[in-house]
Amino acid sequence: MECTIKWVDGMTFLAETGTGHVVAMDGAPEAGGRNLAPRPMEMMLAGAGGCTAFDVVLILQRGRHDVRNCEVKLMAERAETDPKVFTRITFHFTVTGKGLKRETVERAVHLSAEKYCSASIMLAKTAEMVHEVTIVDVE
Repeated sequence: MECTIKWVDGMTFLAETGTGHVVAMDGAPEAGGRNLAPRPMEMMLAGAGGCTAFDVVLILQRGRHDVRNCEVKLMAERAETDPKVFTRITFHFTVTGKGLKRETVERAVHLSAEKYCSASIMLAKTAEMVHEVTIVDVE
């Protein structure tokens, strides 16, 4: 896996992934940025959310569960002094499907958190991880 970061101007940077995708990042105005794109730490949080959502959906689909939607809201707290690492991250999953059992969804979340999601497992080295689940049943 590779990524190249290119400085555009001010505090705006473009990240080009090894698969050819481009993502912009920018700093806060007080840091010389223009607030044109997400901050790098927001990108890390989004990466952890995407990684775990991918896992949960895949685990449920492989178990032949009727999952229709998965949304993960992440709320992070950071240290007050440098390095301002994440100290606590709450993952709130809202999983929609037909006839989903709470224990099945919670098992998928647990497997992602403990075994499969490299991003959140890496962040767990500095942050307390909290996982919450809401299940929405549809016909």
